[in-house]
Amino acid sequence: MIGSLYTVIIDCPEPRALAQFYSTLLGWPVKGDDEDWVWVGDKAPHLAFQRAPDHRPPRWPDPEFPQQYHVDVLVDDVEKAEREVLALGATRLPGDGEDFRVYADPAGHPFCLIWKVDT
Repeated sequence: MIGSLYTVIIDCPEPRALAQFYSTLLGWPVKGDDEDWVWVGDKAPHLAFQRAPDHRPPRWPDPEFPQQYHVDVLVDDVEKAEREVLALGATRLPGDGEDFRVYADPAGHPFCLIWKVDT
C-alpha cells in the first residue's frame, strides 16, 4: 500500500451548501470556514467541496457531461432514505438496479442509495 484514502474533493458552485447536503445525508459535521473550501467529517476519509465558478454539472447518463465522481451510500430502508434525500434537495435519476437507486445531489453530481451489499 502506498497510501490511504483521505479526502474526496468535489468541484461545485456553492461549497458550503453542498457540504450541508452531505453533512445531513451522512451525519458528518461541516468543517472549515472558507467559502471556497469546506469539508465534512471528523476523521479520514473526508468529503471536501471546492468552488468551481465554471462548473458544468453532469447529466446522467449523457457521456457529453460525465459523472466526474460517484458515491454509494448504504441505507437500511431505501424508501425512508429516498424521502429524506429528496427533502434535502436531491433529484431521482433513471438507472435503478436490483439493489440501488440513482440520484443527483443539489449540484447535479450522481450518487446511489444502496441497501444490499454482497461481500
